[in-house]
Amino acid sequence: MTGLLATPAFAQTPAPATTISPADTAWMLVATALVLMMTLPGLALFYAGMVRKKNVLATMAQSLAAVAVISILWVIYGYSLAFVGDGPWIGSLDRGLLTGIDMTSVNPLAKTIPEALFALYQMTFAVITVALVAGAVADRLRFSAYLAFSICWFTLVYVPLAHWVWGGGFLAEAGTLDFAGGLVVHLSAGTAGLVAALVMGNRRGYGSDNLAPYDLSLAFIGTGLLWVGWFGFNGGSALEAGPRAVMAILATHLAACAGALTWTLIEWLTRRKPSVLGMISGAIAGLGTITPASGFVAPWHGIVIGIIAGAVCFWACTSLKHRFNYDDSLDVFGIHGIGGMLGTLLLGVFATSAIGGTSGLLEGNSRLILSQLYGVAVTFVWTGGMTFVLLKIVDVMVPLRVSREHEQEGLDITQHGEALQ
Repeated sequence: MTGLLATPAFAQTPAPATTISPADTAWMLVATALVLMMTLPGLALFYAGMVRKKNVLATMAQSLAAVAVISILWVIYGYSLAFVGDGPWIGSLDRGLLTGIDMTSVNPLAKTIPEALFALYQMTFAVITVALVAGAVADRLRFSAYLAFSICWFTLVYVPLAHWVWGGGFLAEAGTLDFAGGLVVHLSAGTAGLVAALVMGNRRGYGSDNLAPYDLSLAFIGTGLLWVGWFGFNGGSALEAGPRAVMAILATHLAACAGALTWTLIEWLTRRKPSVLGMISGAIAGLGTITPASGFVAPWHGIVIGIIAGAVCFWACTSLKHRFNYDDSLDVFGIHGIGGMLGTLLLGVFATSAIGGTSGLLEGNSRLILSQLYGVAVTFVWTGGMTFVLLKIVDVMVPLRVSREHEQEGLDITQHGEALQ
């Protein structure tokens, strides 16, 4: 009688076996929301606060457009080509329009969360990568050209890179590591930004006119949103609610702190005053640089990487930029490009087997440095070359740059028919 009472009728038919973990699913839902927050409103505010008043709305519109366009393209073909199939160069279209994904399906790369959630999480990475590029050519990029370029760049640059590094492509086979996007997100966006700035040329009045930010309080708020969102960006890349996610978040936070302090100190010593712009730039430099290494290194490594990031990215955004006189409007290459490259290489130095299962140079594995160099070279060459070609093609169809008159009047009015009062 006791045994019968202990076995209710609905339990006599066992539930289908599944590997999906409620805890992992809950964490990844939060992480997905955090990463989407990085673009809207994080990046939108961060970028908008650093342009001139006449271009604030146009800059925000670019971030929103990236979310809308890339999200749809990701579902149609981006996810499937990046993360389904095991080809060395590109995936398959078996999951085009998310066909075949049901309530219980999982991707082999993330076996404890629903495949639909894995696709959604990776979508947020694609969105912010495309949105990042626009910062390098802020104040002068035609909105229609931005849309056309974004579609082409996402298809021919981001999707292949994501497959090569994260989807089992040839870079993954070669041993290149990138925990959360040093190559796929930051170096690719930074390189594309640099090429775009060179192709489009400097802003009118660059070097002579006052191009000071309109409202750094917006950029400051954007930095805070990006900083918190980065916990989902890096911590979520563990793809589970576990110790590795915690270690990645801790290293991320410490790198941001160290980057902000280092940039501030250098600016204080060289320019006599620590600027708010410098503080937030240092924080973003630390965050971008720790990204590829965050799930492979110890927390104290995050401090070291942040210090290096603050110093090197400061040099890139000042001395390097002025030496070659290119107008990377919001320092996409100086912070994200240099930071992504630096962090990818430092991963090869500091990788700790007890955390990420892979040893770096400090633990006697010098070969990892070579794998990381290979990944950096491939990403830089592919992204740079394809970006140049795509910009030239788009420019034939839609002029990349607004006219001199429209640039002087501002993109808010000329591109969107609106303006801040």
